Amino acid sequence: MIETDLHYLDIATLAARIRTRAITPVAATRAQLGRIAAVDRTLGSYARVMEDVALAQAETATAEIAAGRYRGPLHGVPIAVKDLCWTKGVPTAAGMAIHKNHCPAEDATVVRRLAEAGAVLLGKLQLTEGAYADHHPSVIPPKNPWHADYWPGISSSGPGAAIAAGLCYGALGSDTGGSIRWPSAANGVTGLKPTWGRVSRHGVFELAATLDHVGPMARSAVDAAIMLGAIAGSDARDPTALRDPVPDYLATIERGTHGLRIGIDVAWNTDDVDPTTQAVVAEAADVLRALGATFVTVRFPDVTQAILDWVPQCAVEAAVAHEAKYPAHKSDYGPVLASVIEAGRALSGTDYQKILLRRMDLRGRVAALFDTIDLLLVPVHPFAPPSLAMIRTLGEQPDLIVKLQRYTCPFDMTGNPTITLPGGFTSAGLPIGFQLVAGHLGEATLVRAGAAFQRTTSWHHRHPTI
Repeated sequence: MIETDLHYLDIATLAARIRTRAITPVAATRAQLGRIAAVDRTLGSYARVMEDVALAQAETATAEIAAGRYRGPLHGVPIAVKDLCWTKGVPTAAGMAIHKNHCPAEDATVVRRLAEAGAVLLGKLQLTEGAYADHHPSVIPPKNPWHADYWPGISSSGPGAAIAAGLCYGALGSDTGGSIRWPSAANGVTGLKPTWGRVSRHGVFELAATLDHVGPMARSAVDAAIMLGAIAGSDARDPTALRDPVPDYLATIERGTHGLRIGIDVAWNTDDVDPTTQAVVAEAADVLRALGATFVTVRFPDVTQAILDWVPQCAVEAAVAHEAKYPAHKSDYGPVLASVIEAGRALSGTDYQKILLRRMDLRGRVAALFDTIDLLLVPVHPFAPPSLAMIRTLGEQPDLIVKLQRYTCPFDMTGNPTITLPGGFTSAGLPIGFQLVAGHLGEATLVRAGAAFQRTTSWHHRHPTI
């Protein structure tokens, strides 16, 4: 069902209305807060609604715009952030019982940069415990607004559900093994996992420092570009944030795909991939080819070992991230996060070094591949949207976990940027996404191709009936 309600506008359209004063930030914010109150009681996407903060920011934005001090396309736009991002004086729990009353003394860099861009912060969105694989037993997981019996994705489950349900215009998520991409695909929204280090991680709870990526989730590639432009860049408080200049992502977004070389590994994209997912990827390729892209047959490096290595890599880094609390407060942890920390604490230094060397090897091979192509087209996962019943059996089906991570965690291991785009639906009406992957710092190319695809298709304009 295609809807044109205010709450389903994309950021770019809402920004144009705000800039021309067709609607005020206060009116847009009140409308969003009203919808959250009406809808989220059953959806559960928000961990905390910041009504007073949001209205105060909206009033400031309204006054500034009326005075001619327009800051740009996020000015006065109501957004939300994953409850992993510090908010000064407002609890940031990271999905954890042990942090439920944690009130940071400062904003995360990304939160501060959104505020500097004039965005209105509606609240904090729910996530899995510590941004790993399962919600803490004390947390009621968000529901997929398309169908409550289906998976909303992990760990940015709240952001994906909230955007799909029209409860914010965009959100910040994080991705360590697929956590922007899975919820984006599951909820039919657009998600951009930037190059590792493109966005500062200061003030964002760690799961695994060298795997964690912070990025935007929104309705369109244009919206993702707007948000990334606001949050990207070097940061003295995060020395790992890349110092490369941040381009104007909107400046080249209208160029389309003409002349882009898109790689496709036919075997990797089809072996043990269900027919519906194959059809979505094939249709996306047809659209991009018709728009002027050139497709190149490639052989992607074997990622079998990298997928197996991701778990212990993440486990060791999670053990470091939680060493101040674990095992001293082990009883406050849920069983899934506790088990991964235990695994990390048990891994030997020599085994960990072997993982690091294999990871460096994979990075080099993937970097060499992107010398020959501009983008790579792959699924998000090799099966149609999973039901909750299927996801609950993951712990009993290690092969299923490997399949779920097949096209996601390798690009956390390499740090490559990816964009997830809605590309179709199952016969049961569940959205299916696909990914485009770029070389190091190739975000401008990703949003350029994503915007071209979305100017031609309407998948990103479809919304659940709520």
